[in-house]
Amino acid sequence: MSALDALPPLREVVKRYDLAPKKSLGQNFLFDLNLTGRIARAAGPLAGVTIIEVGPGPGGLTRALLAEGARKVVAIERDERCLAALADVAAACPGRLHVEAGDALETDYAALARAHAGDGPVRIVANLPYNVGTPLLTGWIEGEAWPPFWDKMVLMFQREVAERIVATPRERADYGRLGVLCGWRTQARILFDVPAAAFTPPPKVTSAIVEVAPRLSPEPCALDSLSRVTQAAFGQRRKMLRQSLKSLGVDPLPLLAAAGLPETARAEEIDVAGFVRLANAFRAA
Repeated sequence: MSALDALPPLREVVKRYDLAPKKSLGQNFLFDLNLTGRIARAAGPLAGVTIIEVGPGPGGLTRALLAEGARKVVAIERDERCLAALADVAAACPGRLHVEAGDALETDYAALARAHAGDGPVRIVANLPYNVGTPLLTGWIEGEAWPPFWDKMVLMFQREVAERIVATPRERADYGRLGVLCGWRTQARILFDVPAAAFTPPPKVTSAIVEVAPRLSPEPCALDSLSRVTQAAFGQRRKMLRQSLKSLGVDPLPLLAAAGLPETARAEEIDVAGFVRLANAFRAA
C-alpha cells in the first residue's frame, strides 16, 4: 500500500477538519475516486509533468494526480480551512505537492510554472469553482506569450459553459466571444459529463470535463483588436454586422469588405477565421 492509499477517505477528512463546502467559494467537493482518477488520466501521461491545480479543496483530485505519476502538483487554495488536509497529502508525497495559499484570480501562473517546473511540461488540471471558471480560462488563453507555458488543460465547467467553449457557428445559440477566443488560439473538446449527484453538495447543473490544447501557430491577430471586434459583434448579436460594428467608431462597411464578409451577416454566422480577418482589418483602419 502506498502512502497515498493509506490516507483516510475524503469524507472522513472533511469531517475531521470541518470542511463543509462554502457556497460563497463555489465549492462542490468530488469524492468519487473513479471520477477523480478518470480526470487525472485524461490529463496524462503525467510522468515528468508539473500540474497546476486550482481549488483542490480537501485534495481528492490532488491525490489522483499524484497517484497517476505527476512529478509535482502546485495547488492554489483560497480556503484556509483546507490547508491542513492538503498538508496531510503533502506529507504522504514528500516534495511532490506545493500548496499556494491565495486567490486563483490574482495568481501569476507563469511565474509559478517557472518556479516549480523549470523547463519541464506544465498542465493545468482543475475542478474549477463555477464562479471563477470563465475568467480563469480567458486569463490563461489571453496571455501575451504564445505558445503559453502550459501544454494542455483539463478543466471542469458547468456543461453550458463547456458548450460555449467548443461552440462554432453550427451551434449558434452557444457561439459567442468565448468560442471565438478559444477557437482562435486553442483546440478544445468536451471529454465527458459529470453528473450533479457525484458532488457534495450536488449542484443544480451537470458539469463537463473539457480538454484545451494550444494551437502552436494561430492565425496572426492582435488580441485587443479581436476582443473589441467580438465585443461589438456579439454585444448586439441580433443585428447585422453593418449595424453592430458601428460601436467600434469606424465605418463597418470597409471592414467587412476587407474581411470578405457579407454586409448582412450576423455575428453568430462568422467563423473564427472570419473574425480574425475582421480584427486585422479593424487594426489596419
